[in-house]
Amino acid sequence: MALSKEQAVLLHTFGANVRRLRSAEKLTQAKLAERVDLELRTIQKFESGEINLPLTTLYRVRRALGCSWEA
Repeated sequence: MALSKEQAVLLHTFGANVRRLRSAEKLTQAKLAERVDLELRTIQKFESGEINLPLTTLYRVRRALGCSWEA
């Protein structure tokens, strides 16, 4: 199923925010992937807006970054 333009923008923006927060914590993509128990390529695709992650995985990412949902 193809994403709408709005969905694609949302995924790209969310991924960019995760990248910003990860960088602020001085974490590499590999270290975040390890903390969240995901493959490095999954983190790379997520940060570039290529894939959508389940809410339960987003929760693990949020905890690994030590941020709130509003960050």
